Amino acid sequence: MKLTHSAIMLVGLTTLSSIASATEKTVNTPQVLPKVIFFDVNETLLDLGNVAQSVTLALDGRDDLVSSWFTTMLHYSLVSNAIGEYHHFGEIGVAALQLVAKQNGIALSQTEANQAIQAPFRDLQPHLDVIMGLKKLQASGIKLVTLTNSSDAGIESQLKNANLTQYFDDSLTVQHLQVYKPDLRVYRWALEQMQVEADEAMLIAAHAWDIAGAAKAGMQTGFIQRPGQYQFALAKKADYVAVDLIGLSEQVLTKQP
Repeated sequence: MKLTHSAIMLVGLTTLSSIASATEKTVNTPQVLPKVIFFDVNETLLDLGNVAQSVTLALDGRDDLVSSWFTTMLHYSLVSNAIGEYHHFGEIGVAALQLVAKQNGIALSQTEANQAIQAPFRDLQPHLDVIMGLKKLQASGIKLVTLTNSSDAGIESQLKNANLTQYFDDSLTVQHLQVYKPDLRVYRWALEQMQVEADEAMLIAAHAWDIAGAAKAGMQTGFIQRPGQYQFALAKKADYVAVDLIGLSEQVLTKQP
């Protein structure tokens, strides 16, 4: 049976497609174990429950406004990036709380807003899975480093009050760059500080926007799907996903997403 020119072309293209597919599978090797793991802190490691309670109290018992406050805080951290006008994350949190209060007709002074946020933010407890997960990763010899939008003083207090200081080799904050995550400059700076290449490092976070930034910077990523947290459909998905740090650490150490 003679093959038509079109049939020959189709066979040829199918063969090339098969070769390309096989080549892609060959170069798609498992990810290497990271030398450094960077951790987001708020909500990823630390439970924001007492902050939510404090914010609810400040907003006349409106617990439905807590997520609006947190989103507003993140929004204006990005505004800070865009206009090049840095304020500490805590200051943005206070201003965001006052804004949400005004939007909902709630009287709230700057002093009251400050009291509702500053102290609770520095006295957060770790999620129940965190210490065991950190111990697993620490025992493997991987360097563990916090990378947060908090200030130097803020993260120092948080780790101390949560009894987590001993699990980390270093702490990095955006205070030095005066630029907030997920700006790519933050991740690139963090890699330089730890003297590692992007593919030798990982970010673990419970926020899709943080995962998106680290992935774009070329880092490996691990997403902890805390309640109410989901990945963003238009961003690259995390390499590893689990509901807690114990499960995520096991995936990372065995390189089995």
